[in-house]
Amino acid sequence: MPVTAKLSRRFYDTFGDELTNELVEWFNAVDLAYRSDLREYNDLNFARFDAKLAQRLAEFDARLEQRLAKSDVKLEQRLAGVESRLVGVEAQIQLQVGGLTQEIETRTISLRAEMVREIALAKTAMIRWMFLFWIGTVATIFLAR
Repeated sequence: MPVTAKLSRRFYDTFGDELTNELVEWFNAVDLAYRSDLREYNDLNFARFDAKLAQRLAEFDARLEQRLAKSDVKLEQRLAGVESRLVGVEAQIQLQVGGLTQEIETRTISLRAEMVREIALAKTAMIRWMFLFWIGTVATIFLAR
């Protein structure tokens, strides 16, 4: 939107309408040229800015990808270390559980053997007492006759 230059009436009176109108048209042409030059400079500057921004974003993206790749490698290494430690712990736990299972079985067998022995001793003691009572009963019966 060009701005039309206007000059005072005194200027028109002094130099005449034709010269003054020609001067106004020249000012408007210069203004239009400056505006178009300014628009071109702005477009060029924006294009350069856009190119630099795209380049910097590409560089940032590349650096970010490198950092993420390094982080992935580190994470994989750490996970591998943790996994190997877990495998070692799992093996130790299995050994301990196996040892505990064997110990429980051994104790169970010894407890069963001890219970059988105790029951046998109780039976033996009971049979002794039974014979003792029978003998006492038989002796009482024979003496009472």
